[in-house]
Amino acid sequence: MTARTSRPSAPRAELIADAALDLLAERGMRGLTHRAVDERAGLPQGSTSNHARTRQALLEAAVRRLAEREAQVLMPAGMPSPQGGTDDLLDALSLALHRYLTRHRRLLICRYELALEATRRPELRAFYDRAGAAFREPLVALMAGAGSAEPERHALSLVAWCEGLMFSCAVGSYHASVPAREELRKGFAELVGGMLGPWDPAASVRQSTGGGGPLSPRIGP
Repeated sequence: MTARTSRPSAPRAELIADAALDLLAERGMRGLTHRAVDERAGLPQGSTSNHARTRQALLEAAVRRLAEREAQVLMPAGMPSPQGGTDDLLDALSLALHRYLTRHRRLLICRYELALEATRRPELRAFYDRAGAAFREPLVALMAGAGSAEPERHALSLVAWCEGLMFSCAVGSYHASVPAREELRKGFAELVGGMLGPWDPAASVRQSTGGGGPLSPRIGP
């Protein structure tokens, strides 16, 4: 795929960062060069160098843009309030993860490319970690709102589970089989239920089949 990323109405910095992500998804880290970004974005040669003079600056621009685009997928305006309890938590988690896996796999590939590069560049590692903190804090708040006595630790467990699932479904052994949203919700219910209390599987069946009763699994006392 060689189609240009250029969108005349978008700010130049955004064009450059989106072009960088396109290249990372298609060619990997070795394919990310200033010249290639200019070509992909449909900009005059030298535009990317003017915006991000060094490779470190270009990588930081890619990380920043990745975080912005991931936020649009994982933390949309319709996310529930942290005080919404477990039902809203399960709905939000399953919706966000299913949307990511089915519509934004290329972003996941970029995430892995940049994460691996960060292990070799301490200055990028620090920048990457700061960008990722914006996603952990809302999850901690959601876990606290659901009744977790240890929201930090439980948020870490949820992140680890999600990361493993995303890797398996994007580039691992399950890349050809993405779970349905109902399956993801059931998995979240089992995981969160182990943290917060017993899970009622019958409620999940009623919810997924459109039957009567609760709209979601019951978790907690």
